[in-house]
Amino acid sequence: MKEKVVLAFSGGLDTSFCAKYLSEEKGLEVHAAIVDTGGFSPADLQRIETRANELGVASFTCLNEVENFYKKCIRYMIYGNILRNQTYPLSVSAERVFQALAIVAYAKKIGAQYIAHGSTGAGNDQVRFDLVFQIAAPQMGILTPIRDLRLSREEEIAYLQQHGVSGNWEKAKYSINQGIWGTSVGGKETLTSHLPLPEEAYPSQLQTTEPQTLTLTFEKGEPVALNHESYGNSVGVIQALNQLGSRYAIGRDIHVGDTIIGIKGRVGFEAPAALMIIKAHHALEKHVLTKWQAYWKEQLANWYGMMLHEGQYLEPLMRNIETFLEDSQRCVSGEVYVKLMPYRFEIQGISSPHDLMASKFGQYGEMNNAWTGEDVKGFTKILGNQMKIYFQVNGGTT
Repeated sequence: MKEKVVLAFSGGLDTSFCAKYLSEEKGLEVHAAIVDTGGFSPADLQRIETRANELGVASFTCLNEVENFYKKCIRYMIYGNILRNQTYPLSVSAERVFQALAIVAYAKKIGAQYIAHGSTGAGNDQVRFDLVFQIAAPQMGILTPIRDLRLSREEEIAYLQQHGVSGNWEKAKYSINQGIWGTSVGGKETLTSHLPLPEEAYPSQLQTTEPQTLTLTFEKGEPVALNHESYGNSVGVIQALNQLGSRYAIGRDIHVGDTIIGIKGRVGFEAPAALMIIKAHHALEKHVLTKWQAYWKEQLANWYGMMLHEGQYLEPLMRNIETFLEDSQRCVSGEVYVKLMPYRFEIQGISSPHDLMASKFGQYGEMNNAWTGEDVKGFTKILGNQMKIYFQVNGGTT
């Protein structure tokens, strides 16, 4: 009997080549699996399944990981207000770990001896996939034909044609990777350091120009309603907010950062729901957390985002940070008012039963109710003690 390989399949040129190569040259029984983390329509999935069948795979399956991705990752990115380099909401990079884990689970289920992916040797995804596969399925071999053979696009097309596989393999002008937490956009402009992406490169175009203000409801840090409608769960809220925000062409930007392999990378993205939710959540936290809660949460969240970007989701430290982040959200409940306009949005304000601005101690710059001027004088003397000692001993004030 042939040995089995589960191929992480997208239906593009690289994974199509892998499907045929692993069958014809390696003599393996190829089982194609696509992992949906919120980026595929039913029509997309049908097209990809058709392509897989044309390639003669032994089976094709779609693994839906949207809810699992939200529960085990997105909600922690919301809790942490995670934006890599204060810009990018880890739209695609966070997905890869969960796609890899789903592939491993499926490979174990069908008794496969190998797992394969179509990553090249020049990006982050190869590391993310390999790392998860090595840890979660150490007994399985990892096959990476595109990385190992280093074939040109033309050579891949010629190989498929020689094996009777036809198709429109013309390279798209822009590379689009879509998921529930955002869509990445790559093209010739992102290979430079100065060119912006043109309007047509983004997947959503401006459709609505009339401003509107919406209400986002959070319960313990999670988005649970949009304009007082629950949409079933937080995933439904995110999907509805993506649809609404995309009509205003909200959530566009270009991220520049350090890749796992050490080179700089530049990519465009469109993430309306992610950016609005993170900014709204952050605004609510400013009202309900103490300053030290906010400070230390920011430090740990920054580490969490960095580790997630570099494929280190399985590191035990991540579970420790998640415990902290979740505990920090006990009072992060309330409503946030967000104004939508073409290409941008503004946080208007919040309302929450946990709003620390509503205390009776005082109003900033206006009135103090819980202390006197003499209290402040004494407090300031004590506060400055160590600095006064330092300058008395060492002289000067600089």
